[in-house]
Parts: sequence; C-alpha cells; structure tokens
Amino acid sequence: MKDILYMQDRMNRVFEESLRDSGVYRTPGQWIPHVDVFEDDAALTIKAELPGVKREDIILDVSDGMLTLTGKKQFAHDDQTESYHMIERQYGSFRRTFNLPEIVDINKVDAKLEAGVLQIVLPKHGQSQTKRIPIVEK
Repeated sequence: MKDILYMQDRMNRVFEESLRDSGVYRTPGQWIPHVDVFEDDAALTIKAELPGVKREDIILDVSDGMLTLTGKKQFAHDDQTESYHMIERQYGSFRRTFNLPEIVDINKVDAKLEAGVLQIVLPKHGQSQTKRIPIVEK
C-alpha cells in the first residue's frame, strides 16, 4: 500500500509541475474551471463549467482586451460530526483570464448561468477590422 501511495504522490507532483510550466497552476484552495471557447461569424463564445457555484459568487470583468472570470465555490458541510474519507470535488477560489481579439464588442457582452454552465457571448463588431495594405514595387 505504501508503494501505491508513493506512486500516486509522485504522479500528482509530475502533473502539478506540468501545469506550472504551462502557466496554469493552482495553489491549495484554488481550482481551475474547464472551459470551451468557440466562435462563429457573429460572436466568440466561452462556456465555463461552474457546478455548485452561485451566481452571486461569480465576477466577470472586461478590461484592456482581457476577459477575467473569478469567483469562489464554497465548501459547505452540513454536519460538524462528518468525517470525510475522501474529497475529490473542487472548492475554493478560481480565476481564468482570456485575451480578447479587437473585433469583440465589449459593450454587448452577454452572460448567463444555467445548470452549472456559464455561457459568455462576446459579439463581434459588424465588420472585420482587417485592412489590406497595397505593396508598391520600385
């Protein structure tokens, strides 16, 4: 049994080190919600899994071309006499930041929380901001 626990601890350390190297690292009491990011012609959409997080515990900010999602999932145990053997669900604070393309209209962002999934719709400006530059040959 001791060998199995050692192996599990070692694997956890390897995983945490890989997250630290990628810039996504959590400290104790923090967690990282899973997200899907996709776009179509009209908008960029982010869906974040936030099961058990109350709407009032979520903060969504847009500033300087960045969308920041922060919040907290409370750990509530109903009975003081409970003796937990295992806790695998994630609790504590979370923070995710996303770079936004210039084409997003931050004045029309819409967000809704339904069934533990936060959907953030970031509409695009009517036209693309791309400009073709002519090249002159000398």
